[in-house]
Amino acid sequence: MRQEGHRPGNGTPTARRRPPIARACALLVLAAASACTTGNVFTLEPAVDVGAQTAAIIPAQPVETLSPPISEPVTTVAYPRMDMPALPTDTMPADQIACRQELRRLGVAFTEVEPIEGSGECGIAHPVRVTAIGSVAMKPAATLTCDMAASFATWTKKELVPAARWRYFSGVRAINQGSSYSCRRIAGERTLSEHGKGNALDVMSIELTNGDKIDVRKPGLFSFRQRGFLNTVRADGCQYFTTVLGPGYNYDHRNHFHFDIKNRKNGYRACR
Repeated sequence: MRQEGHRPGNGTPTARRRPPIARACALLVLAAASACTTGNVFTLEPAVDVGAQTAAIIPAQPVETLSPPISEPVTTVAYPRMDMPALPTDTMPADQIACRQELRRLGVAFTEVEPIEGSGECGIAHPVRVTAIGSVAMKPAATLTCDMAASFATWTKKELVPAARWRYFSGVRAINQGSSYSCRRIAGERTLSEHGKGNALDVMSIELTNGDKIDVRKPGLFSFRQRGFLNTVRADGCQYFTTVLGPGYNYDHRNHFHFDIKNRKNGYRACR
């Protein structure tokens, strides 16, 4: 009888041999286990852990849902444009804003002044203090309405400076003024002077860049150049002002030119 576990013709025992079907099943189990640990080489999608959720699984939300609910208040902040000039904090009439733009165009150096409230009818609602007109200094600084400042600046650039170049071959360095805003009446009358409204300016003398100083007082008999210059200044001023008074008109104006923009009926101008 053959003893189980011993190979015929050999005295040493051997391990029990597995049937062929069992060995095949063992190989399949090993192959399956190897496939579970290394992943499917033909699939590019990574394995997803149980209970974990990736961004790819969250459904995409429409754009409208990203806005805050209507019930929640939305606050927006409006930032000012840097290319827009800052306007005065108080409410300034449109004509005053336009007048100041004209002053800048004319090259006038000026500063804003607090409203002036004088006695009676005196005062200026929106005054400016003029310190220079281009390269022409105003000595001392003149406190005026913007309209008067614009009229005087236009006259200075278009008439005074060209006249000085024509007569003296020189530019104008400074204008010496004797009175701008001043609450007073016209001498010998009860009528308020235009100085009391900031609409008048008195010119005493004119300094040239060549060092000459032209006094407005009536020149001597043989001062032909000075007389011609002053006559031109007086005549041209009537195109820009409604009143031009100077030496020869009366004693009060013997030493200066008075310019103002008084509003008269029928456009009447007083040039004397």
